[in-house]
Amino acid sequence: MFFSLRFLSLLFFVLKWQALAASVTSQTRPIPSPLSPLDSAHGVYSGSQTPTVFPWNTYNYCNAPHVNAAHYTLPPTKDVELVYMNVMIRHHKRTPDNLYPDENSLNPPAGWDCKDFLQFNFGSLASNTAENAQTYHETNIPSNHPFLSQIWNGTCDEGQLTAAGLEDSMQHGKDFASVYINKLKFLKGVDAIDVYVRTSTEDRTYQVAGALLYGMDETLSKKQFKIDSLVPSYSCPNADNIRDQYQSVPAWTDHLVQNQELQTRLSTLTGVLGMSAWSSWYDHFFDTFTSRTCHGHPLPCNATGACVSSADAVKVFGIGDFEYNYIWKAAQNASTYNSLTFGVMFQELADNFKSFKEGHETFKLRFYVGHDGSMIRLASGLNIQGPLRWPALGSEFVWRTQNQAYFVRVMHEGTPAVGLEWVSLDDFISLLESNAPEDIFEQCLGSS
Repeated sequence: MFFSLRFLSLLFFVLKWQALAASVTSQTRPIPSPLSPLDSAHGVYSGSQTPTVFPWNTYNYCNAPHVNAAHYTLPPTKDVELVYMNVMIRHHKRTPDNLYPDENSLNPPAGWDCKDFLQFNFGSLASNTAENAQTYHETNIPSNHPFLSQIWNGTCDEGQLTAAGLEDSMQHGKDFASVYINKLKFLKGVDAIDVYVRTSTEDRTYQVAGALLYGMDETLSKKQFKIDSLVPSYSCPNADNIRDQYQSVPAWTDHLVQNQELQTRLSTLTGVLGMSAWSSWYDHFFDTFTSRTCHGHPLPCNATGACVSSADAVKVFGIGDFEYNYIWKAAQNASTYNSLTFGVMFQELADNFKSFKEGHETFKLRFYVGHDGSMIRLASGLNIQGPLRWPALGSEFVWRTQNQAYFVRVMHEGTPAVGLEWVSLDDFISLLESNAPEDIFEQCLGSS
């Protein structure tokens, strides 16, 4: 994981005093009919398209609302120009990261089919990038595999990006371009001179990055674009101890007791009864349920015919939100846990903005693609208002800054973040640095 990352997406901007012309393009989205019992104004879990009966920026776990020209609002201060940005998003739709002990029996006979998604992976010599066959890999699960009961039928790997996730990524890039290329004229297109991209080491994050770039500028299909990789994680035993402590008190344990009947029923149905990875929190159930519902797969049904109900799934989604908010925001010492496990990333972001302020930044846009763990830490560290929810797929933060008297505007899930609509660059850098301990190595690995 990317610093234990599963990502939300953030966007930062730098603005300069100068008039901006406003132009809005219309967007239409098809509406699923009838509405799924999984969907409500509180959240959508049935697919990438948010039903039009709900506001456009309704929480959609399968495809988070993000910046787009149809709903973009200019800053309240007049005569400003965007001059610098950092962006962070979570990757888009994937297969489950967690498997049941008897996974095969809990999936539809067709299994997970990824034949419509080619995962290219090849190397070339820097001296001649045309040298090498362009190979791609496909998962093949033989029907007579001795461990078939523990995996699924089909051609998908565990946790891999799907064709639907790739399509959502391309559309995300188009929506991004509709604002920052077409509307604000911040970028003329996408090139390695102006745009720097960084991902985790997971295949799905750099595949999403490539689709985003292509969505922003289709001429990139004829070009090469370097994507840097973030080191995926670092050891921090003292942070682990902090989290263990605040997950051993009633504020946490009470919710496990209160939902014991649900836990027992789901564990029995899916064959995980007695397994601590599934009973200590609802992360695994949340993952396996949402991966299915977002792709139109039925919720798990076992060999006896017992199935997870939509009502139980919705309850799990709510518990997942509670757990993420508690672990990364509400718990005592959650802020310390965040700063220790994500402080390296906060420092990198702070260094980006300091470099811009000092005139040393060489890029106009720095774009990060990661995971939900990154996004929840970022949201907590930026003091996003209200209870935090599980970072949706494609979740987004955007930052921007202004010239002369520098200000930062933070966008979260397509709209200005409350309290961060217009803050001085110096204050914003201070906020980032407050989440980055100077002695993080010692605090993580030392004896204290």
